Amino acid sequence: MILIPDVKKKKFGVFGLGLSGVATCEALAASGAQVYSFDENRQARDKVADTEYRCEHPKNWPWKELDAVIVSPGVPLTHPKPHAIVRKAKLEKVDVIGDTELFARALNALEPRARPAIIGVTGSNGKSTTTALIGHMLKQAGEDVYVGGNIGEAVLSMPPFESDAIYVLELSSFQLDLTQSLHVNAAVFLNLSPDHIERHGSVDGYLEAKKRIFLNQTAEDLAVIGVDDDYAQSVCTELMASGPAEVRPVSAGSALGRGVYALEDKIYYNLDGKTALAGDLSTARSLRGAHNHQNAAAAVAVCEKFGVDPALAVKSALRYEGLPHRIEEVGRNGKVLFINDSKATNADAAARALATFTDIFWIAGGKPKDGGVESLIPMMDRVQAVYLIGEAAAEFEKQLSGAVKCVQCGDLEKAVAAAAKDAAKSDVKNPVVLLSPACASYDQFKNFNERGEAFRNLVSELSATNGEAA
Repeated sequence: MILIPDVKKKKFGVFGLGLSGVATCEALAASGAQVYSFDENRQARDKVADTEYRCEHPKNWPWKELDAVIVSPGVPLTHPKPHAIVRKAKLEKVDVIGDTELFARALNALEPRARPAIIGVTGSNGKSTTTALIGHMLKQAGEDVYVGGNIGEAVLSMPPFESDAIYVLELSSFQLDLTQSLHVNAAVFLNLSPDHIERHGSVDGYLEAKKRIFLNQTAEDLAVIGVDDDYAQSVCTELMASGPAEVRPVSAGSALGRGVYALEDKIYYNLDGKTALAGDLSTARSLRGAHNHQNAAAAVAVCEKFGVDPALAVKSALRYEGLPHRIEEVGRNGKVLFINDSKATNADAAARALATFTDIFWIAGGKPKDGGVESLIPMMDRVQAVYLIGEAAAEFEKQLSGAVKCVQCGDLEKAVAAAAKDAAKSDVKNPVVLLSPACASYDQFKNFNERGEAFRNLVSELSATNGEAA
């Protein structure tokens, strides 16, 4: 647990009692603060019923005495309109921050030589994989590494600061919006595609939130930036012209005069005026596809800054087991391969999976996001048929029916059964049943994890019925 300095006997509100909210309550209480908590969900409130920070409605909080309100990253700050707790805090002139800001304040309270190195990773897609991969590469190189943030462990649940350790944080735009004083020694901005517009108001608002990862960097720090989309490319150009940190571009399709890039499954780097081959990713089953090669290039760029030879970094990437629900191989039934990409909650993420395979029997749909899947029509030559589920099913069929066979399935169970049957009967050599929904999951599942687990279980049942090993 990260303890927060200088909060003894001070008072804080914590709104939202998910993983990070409960960790915030625990850290503040252990640091001697008085904590007032609340969550709009009764089950969440029940989790802290027997604690010293048990819930009390915000209308009863001592607003005039609060030092800050720590809100869940999901609480709207500005769009579509500020949440009531945010409006109340502004009215009372109380700071609204997130748990990552408390992490930063605890870090900044240390003497500079006692501070560990901090690596931050953001982007619309690939940030979890890149965060985990950086952690894996550094651990393989013998470093003491802790991984957390938007992936896995809440930042305040991470082990106490160790001066010779490295903390690798996945940071969403929601978290960055609530953070002012975090200084990361290496910042990674992978990419940006239009998403979360309802939260940020516009693509420009979303981009500005992502760029906050570079706040507080100095000339001794590193900025690793993907250049495969126009938004991130513009950030790279801007920081190379005016940012204090060293900038290393990364790409998964273009040779770079300086930086780290992937071409035809190979990773190259040029950091001192000479281009060299770092290694070959063609056998890395957990890093399939160009997008994962960009993730790997970013990880290599970061780890080299921390003393890891690029060739050794790529070798360790071959041993990386991957994260669940991200182009994850979950079974094979005869000739049919099953891929779980439940994390693909927008069209851009689904495009990355579609570009990774051919002869795809694609399961898509769920709670739709702005833009739909019209942008994926040029990729339908890779798809044998699309099996549609959830609220988006009818609209997706309207968008795709002229380009590919559409099968209305309603739910995931029916979609898996139909796609598996059609794939097995097809005359293609290596059919792939791909769950890559291009949608949020909230219409039929709690989250993308639950959706991915349901897919995994359905594939296991299907394989067991047919006598195959999943």
